[in-house]
Formats: sequence, C-alpha cells, structure tokens
Amino acid sequence: MGGIVVPWLAFALLVLLAVAGIEDARTREIANWKNAAIALLAPAWWWANGLSGIDMAWQLGVALLVFALFVAAFVAGQMGGGDVKMIGALALWLPPGAILSMLVTMSLLGGALTLLFLADRWRRRTEQMPEIPYGIAIALAGMLAVANPILTHFGDA
Repeated sequence: MGGIVVPWLAFALLVLLAVAGIEDARTREIANWKNAAIALLAPAWWWANGLSGIDMAWQLGVALLVFALFVAAFVAGQMGGGDVKMIGALALWLPPGAILSMLVTMSLLGGALTLLFLADRWRRRTEQMPEIPYGIAIALAGMLAVANPILTHFGDA
C-alpha cells in the first residue's frame, strides 16, 4: 500500500533516532520535538504498511503498555524522561515481537554503555557516578529493529 512511502518513513525514523542519540550523548537530554516527531509519524507508518484499525489499536495499546512500564523506571529514578518518551514513541513503530527484541537489544547495548562509563569513571578515579546517555542505546536498538526487516526483505523480490 505504501510503496515508496515506507522507505522514506523508515529513513525519517532512522534520522530522528540518530539525531536524538547524538543529542543525548552531547547534552544528556532529548528534545521533546524529536520524540513527538517519532510518535506523530507512526500513524503514517501504520497506514503505509496497511494496518487495519484493529491492528492500529493493538499497536497503540502495546506502545502505551511499554511507555507505562518505563514511566515506572523514571519514577524510580532509573531513567530520564526523554529516554522514556523515546521508547514509547519508538514502540509505536514496531510490532510486539519486534518491540521485545528491541528492548532486549537496548538493554544489552545500555549495559555495555554503562560498563564503558564505569570503566572511564574508574580510570579517572572520580567518585562521581556517571550519567549514562541511554538514548544512545535506545536509538541504536531502534535503528537495528527498523533496519533488520528492510535488509532481510531484499531477497523477497
């Protein structure tokens, strides 16, 4: 249904994720407009991929559940608000199985990132706990989740 629109929307998502990850690395913040753009482009993605109204409702419901789970992490002081919003917005784009895979990948990348920051803290011999730019892990995991179906569909022609 979406023809040429699907790759352009995927490209837009990849660019938004990259820019958000870079911003988080530099400033430890993710601008609300980036997360809003990710979320607001999702219905166009649904339409371009031919989702039915019921499929769209499920997509929205699963994304809200993911968002609610990460809001709990925010309330517990374990994640920043921009990170939580980015995970919720990204969940609007992915089917449930892909969301789970993305979250596992995100956790592994985030763990590796945390270990790198802790090693740097040890190298500098500082007492201050590092603030981890988890948006990097979210962005990379999202990019992998979006790129994987695109790359694996080249042989389907």
